[in-house]
Amino acid sequence: METYLNQGIKDVIGQFPVVGDILGEYDIGCVPCAVGSCLLKDIISIHGLSQDDERSLMARISGVIYPDQAPAAPIPVTETKPRPAAETPGCSPPMQKLVNEHVLIMRLIALIPRITENLDVQSKEGRQLIMEGVDFIRTFADRCHHAKEEDILLEYFDGTMDIIKTIREDHQTGRAHVRATVEALEAGDKAAVRQHLAAYGELLTEHIAKEDRILYPWMERQLSAPQIEELFARFSEKDDEFGDAAVRYEALIDRLEREFA
Repeated sequence: METYLNQGIKDVIGQFPVVGDILGEYDIGCVPCAVGSCLLKDIISIHGLSQDDERSLMARISGVIYPDQAPAAPIPVTETKPRPAAETPGCSPPMQKLVNEHVLIMRLIALIPRITENLDVQSKEGRQLIMEGVDFIRTFADRCHHAKEEDILLEYFDGTMDIIKTIREDHQTGRAHVRATVEALEAGDKAAVRQHLAAYGELLTEHIAKEDRILYPWMERQLSAPQIEELFARFSEKDDEFGDAAVRYEALIDRLEREFA
């Protein structure tokens, strides 16, 4: 079983499709996931199942992989780290800060189809509109939000884990789409502008869902109370570097939502 635990989840599902169905019963959506590079053992630990569910899940997966063997008493892959008794249940302040930033980013992403539907890349106004969105992405979404993740949060974890590498790769892919958007705008290529902004929106929509539903809760379970306090302080320092950026960019999104309502 150790061999399969250290194998990519898409490879495991490719060999044993029923494993994907079993994971789905535990709300682990590896089949529809577009990335699917995580190891089976990471999938189990990151989703924070109870030990009873973990035992049951691993027993069923083992039964699929080794159908001719008598079932052995399954051992949990992970031990869930208990929260300190004094900690308030729910999202901690630093994680809530990231989730709140996701809300603003998703508001821009929701506007992309309307902004690009009748886009005029030849006019000053049309180009300025796209560059306002690019400025939001590069400054707020990337240099502020993604920097909190890459330069601070992810440094508390093993960077060799596939899910950590996937988060970084998503950020790089997003940056590539933004660069391509600017290049297309400069070339007056409306179709390419629309294509790369749409691709960015699709990428970030899946990326944010993955972080909010899976990565952040898992990370919170691994961090101690002092680490969470330290994380919040470091996030606040990063916010101070950008002054009133959050207020300014929220005002931008408010204006765009009114214009494209």
